[in-house]
Amino acid sequence: QVRLVESGGGSVQAGGSLRLSCVASGVTDSTKSMGWFHQAPGEEREGIAAINGDGDTAYGDSVKGRFTISKDNAENTLYLQMNSLKPEDTGMYYCAAGGPRVARFGLEDFEYPYWGQGTQVIVGS
Repeated sequence: QVRLVESGGGSVQAGGSLRLSCVASGVTDSTKSMGWFHQAPGEEREGIAAINGDGDTAYGDSVKGRFTISKDNAENTLYLQMNSLKPEDTGMYYCAAGGPRVARFGLEDFEYPYWGQGTQVIVGS
């Protein structure tokens, strides 16, 4: 059974940084993508970053140059380093697993069968 547990959310001022973590258990196919999704209040969930088994990455336009996705295979942990945070980055952040093997297709939420519960980020202006 796949379990994903996110952490690292919190409140920060605009321009600040946060690092989100997602500890995964029960993921048996390491070639598939893992991703991070953002859901702003009242908005639909949006794919912001994905990484596949080869380390190839893909980013949404809203976070390119500011956020970095990475993973530690030994620790079964996915990370999202978020820099230069903006108020519009506020919302819930979800980790997902079991996505496509090609990272650039990993920003669509329907591609992922496994999801964490999310962690909240609030960015003050």
